[in-house]
Formats: sequence, structure tokens, C-alpha cells
Amino acid sequence: MIKTADELARMAEAGALLASVFDRLDRLTLEGTSTMAINDAVERMIVDELHARPASKGQYGFPYVLNASIDDVVCHGMPSHHDVLRSGQIVNLDITLEKNGYLADSSTTYLIGEVAYPVRRLVAATYHAMWKGIAAVRPGARLGDIGHAIAQYARQQGYSVVREYGGHGIGREMHEAPHVHHYGRPGTGLVLEEGMVFTIEPMLNQGRAAICSQPDQWPVHTRDGKLSAQFEHTVAVTRTGARVLTLRKGETPPRDVH
Repeated sequence: MIKTADELARMAEAGALLASVFDRLDRLTLEGTSTMAINDAVERMIVDELHARPASKGQYGFPYVLNASIDDVVCHGMPSHHDVLRSGQIVNLDITLEKNGYLADSSTTYLIGEVAYPVRRLVAATYHAMWKGIAAVRPGARLGDIGHAIAQYARQQGYSVVREYGGHGIGREMHEAPHVHHYGRPGTGLVLEEGMVFTIEPMLNQGRAAICSQPDQWPVHTRDGKLSAQFEHTVAVTRTGARVLTLRKGETPPRDVH
């Protein structure tokens, strides 16, 4: 689980490339675009421009470059020519990139066109929850501290946290130890050490936390049909705290996150 300085440098390179993909997506008008068109555009960016590998493609049999999870889809949404994004929707785009044998993983929930305030509030709270978790990362802290920070903030905002999915260690493999729960008790769980790298990727629901899915099938929906949002960054434990390897250009933590 502990990465060397050279490995961290390689992961930081992959993270910077992935951040550049999201920087490009941030500037696109997604309304009126199919999720398959977005998938194909991202594949061209990663392969042709960045000379990297879209690591999700072929992973666990998944045939596409990204997950596109719309509205009540919690995760693992599959791109489709038929899913044309409409004003008022939200979509989470989850992308994993490999460069020189090392991976980075990140996702963003996008607002499509004119989105109602309750939906915008859910998305903003999910972004804050991710940063609350990142702020808990430092040597000597525990995994339970991360989960507690996320779940406590989500509850305060009136949302539930999906428990079946969480963050994960990452490096040469997409999913390494440790598993990072987005709920937990402070002072419990694995002790964090400098050189660990993992994702923090909370999924917050408007309604209940319960999900509806079939084993080994995609996608995963909220059981009550209400909306779900997610954000994700790849994070390294440093001597003084956390380094976000997939940080976007100009991105900073929300002001109330310490």
C-alpha cells in the first residue's frame, strides 16, 4: 500500500493528465449530447492526445471508457447513444486513466442546463462531503475519521450516504487495499501512513441510502428513485496531510473545509 517517491511521481503524472481531461469536459456544453458521444470524445483525448490508456475499458468486463450515471443512477452507468442529456438533469462522469503503468481515478457530477435548486444543493453538498473526507487525511489519522467526516456532514445537510460502495487504494491496480468507507466512527480503522494512495468518492442520495442493483450487472439505482450525486479524487497521504493527485486547474477546497 505504501508508494515510493518514484511511484508517487508517476501517479501524480497520471493524475495531472486525468485532471486535464476534466478541465476539457468542464468547458464543453453537455446538454444535447449523448453519453456515448462523451465517452468517445474522452477516449480520443486520453489515447490520441495524452498517449495514455483509459483504464476502465475492459476492467471487470466493462466495455466503455467512462461511467455515465444520470439522475437516480448511483454509479456504473453505461454510456449510450440513446441517453441524450437534457436540461435539468445531473450526470456523474467517472474516469480512470493509466500512464506508464500507474493509475488515477476521479469523477465529477455535472449540472445540465437549468437545474432546480434542490438538485444543485445535493450536488454542492456531495462536493463538500468529499472535501470533508480529504481534510481528515494525515499520517496517524484513521480511515474511520474520513468516513465519519463525510457521513456527519451529509447528515447535517439532510442526505444519506451509500454504504455498499466506497473509495479504494490505487496504484498499479485499479482497486488495491485499503477499502475507504464513507461512514464510520472516528478513531477506528486502519492508521494512515505517508505514501498511502486511495480514492475518496462519496455518493450522496436525496432520499434513503438503499440502492437497487443486480449482482454483476450495471447500472446501480437508488431504490426510492430519488437523485444521487458523486465526486471523486485520488489522494496521497503526505508528511503534513493530503495531496490531491487529480486536482483540477484552479480547484481549491470550499472555504468552510479545514
